[in-house]
This record gives sequence, structure tokens and C-alpha cells, in this order.
Amino acid sequence: MLKVKNISEVIGKKVYTSEGDFFGQIEEVNLVDNRIEGWKIRIGSGFAGALGGARGVVIPHQFVKAIGDVFVINKTMLPSMREDALDIVPGEGAASAEEELI
Repeated sequence: MLKVKNISEVIGKKVYTSEGDFFGQIEEVNLVDNRIEGWKIRIGSGFAGALGGARGVVIPHQFVKAIGDVFVINKTMLPSMREDALDIVPGEGAASAEEELI
């Protein structure tokens, strides 16, 4: 049985990779025509260095493997594996998203 959640219930949930590494927390949801297009995730300290100091990323919804008590995202979609998969949200004083992907 599918349990439908309100968007407000998932904001703040922890996000883990498919390998079990803590990635961050859900900050916002991107909706287009009442459908979830992506999730804005505030990156945890463990991945911040790997993403050029970015404070967050937007993960397309199709890369989310599971939603429950926590989110599970596909680790192969992270920028180190596939740079075009994520939109990087630069932190203060960081380079633009285009520069960070280069």
C-alpha cells in the first residue's frame, strides 16, 4: 500500500546515498504543474568539499531511490560520477554553478 505524504512532512528529512553515506537534508521541493521535478538538498559537511564548497544541490526526482524516514539517492548521479546530473547551488563567495561544473 502506498502511503502518500505531504510535502511539508519531508522537508528536513536526512538524505543518504545508495552506499549509505550521509549526503545532507531536504531543504525545498521544486514543483512543476503539481508534479515533483526535483529536490533542493543542503549538503552535509562530508560532501561539501567534493562539490567545490557548494552549500546545496538540486537533485532531479528520478534520481531519488526511496522516500521514507530518510531519502535515498542514487550515488552514481553525484557530480564526481556525472557532472550534468545535478544543479549546484553555490555558497556565499563560491563560483557560479557553471564554473563549479567545469
